[in-house]
Amino acid sequence: MPPCTAAPAAVLLLVLAPASAPAPVPARMAATAATATTATTAATAATAAAAAAAGSLSPQAELGRRLFFEQRLSASGRLACASCHDPANAYAAPANAGPVMRGGARLARWGLRTVPSLRYLDDTPRFTRHGYLDTGGDREDIGPAGGFMLDGRADDLGRQALLPLLDPAEMANRSVVELAARLRSLSYAAEFAHAFPAASGTVTGPGALAAMAAAALARYELEDPSFHPYSSRFDRYLRGQGRLSADELAGLALFISPSKGNCAACHSVTTGPQGRPPDFTDHSFHALGVPRNASIPANRDPGFFDLGLCGPLRVDLRGERGYCGYFKTPTLRNAARRRYFFHNGRFGSLREVLRFYVRRDLDPALWYPRTRGQVRKFDDLPARLRVNVDTSDAPLNREPGDAPALSDAEIAQVISFLKTLDDAD
Repeated sequence: MPPCTAAPAAVLLLVLAPASAPAPVPARMAATAATATTATTAATAATAAAAAAAGSLSPQAELGRRLFFEQRLSASGRLACASCHDPANAYAAPANAGPVMRGGARLARWGLRTVPSLRYLDDTPRFTRHGYLDTGGDREDIGPAGGFMLDGRADDLGRQALLPLLDPAEMANRSVVELAARLRSLSYAAEFAHAFPAASGTVTGPGALAAMAAAALARYELEDPSFHPYSSRFDRYLRGQGRLSADELAGLALFISPSKGNCAACHSVTTGPQGRPPDFTDHSFHALGVPRNASIPANRDPGFFDLGLCGPLRVDLRGERGYCGYFKTPTLRNAARRRYFFHNGRFGSLREVLRFYVRRDLDPALWYPRTRGQVRKFDDLPARLRVNVDTSDAPLNREPGDAPALSDAEIAQVISFLKTLDDAD
C-alpha cells in the first residue's frame, strides 16, 4: 500500500454487537417507495445474472437473485426490489428517479424518504442505543447506532428485505399470507425446497415461506460480489494499484481533518474486518437539521414530520423525544453518483451538501424559510424538538460571523476525493 500523503486519521472502531442471522418476521413497514417498468427490471436482472455467473452462488442466494427481480411479488405486478435498488446505479434509486419514489397497489403512493443503496451492508451491526468509539483510551458513547433502513428499525438483512414487500407504499402485500400466495404462484416455487432442504416434505405455512424468501434475499445480498465490489479508484489506491491526484489527496486530508471537514468523524476511514477497505460509515445516527423538502407529497401537510428514530415508520422509540430527527449515517461510497442527498432528498448535489454543512449556521437564510421576518431554522422538525439538532460537532458548531470550515475551493477538493469512492460499475 502506498503511503498516504494526507493527514492520518485517528483509529476509530465502532464496538457493537454483531448482526444476527437473517430473521423472518418484519416489525414494521419500510420507508421508501418505488415505481418501475418491466423493461428496466428485465435489463437489470440480466446484468445481475451475468455478475452472478462469474462467481458461484449457493442455492439460497440464487433463489434470492430471482426474487430480487421478481415483479410478481408486488400487488401492482410492476415492482421488484430492483425497481428501487437498481444494480446499474450501485443498487440505489434509478438514475431517472426523483427524491422519493412511488409504489403501492396502483403505483399511486409516494414514499417519504430517498432510496438508500444496498451496497456495503454486510457489516451492519444490529441496532443499539449505545454505540462506542474506541480510540485506544476510553470508549466514547456515541448514542444510537446500527440497524438497517434510515431509522435502523430492521436488525438484519432478512427483516430489511421483508419490510418493502409488506409496505402499502411499496410492494403492498397486505399480509404475510398474501405474500406467501404470490410466492407459491411463481413458476420456480419448487426451488424453495432445493434451497431449504430441511423444510422439504413438510407443510410450509405462510410465515415460514415468507421467512425463506427473506433468507434467500439476504443470502443473495451477502454472497453476490456486486453488492460489495470494492472496485473504486480509492480501493485501487489502497492496494497500491493506482494514484490519487493532488486535489484528491488534498480533499482526503480535508475530509479527515477535525478542524476542516471532519467528515471522518462519522464516515469513518478505518479498515473493516480482515483489513477490508473502509465503508465510510460508523452506522451512527444524527440530527442535522436538514431543511424540509416541499417536493415530498407528505410534507404538504404542515403538521407532518418525518422524525426518523422516533417515527412515523419506526414505532418502538416514539416516546423518546431525544431521538427525534435522528437518521442513520450512510456510506459515502458511490455518493457522487447520487442525484439526491439526505433522508429527504433535499439537496441535489454534493456541492450543495457540503455548503450546507459548513454554512448552515453562518447564513441560515440560504436554507430555511422566513416567518414574519425571522428565519425558521431546522424547519423540518417541530419547534419543541429542534433542540436535538447537532450544533456542537465541527463543522456544525460555527456562529454567525465565523469563517466557514471549508472554502469553495476546498469543497471542490473534497468532492474530487469523494468521486474516487465510486465503484468501477
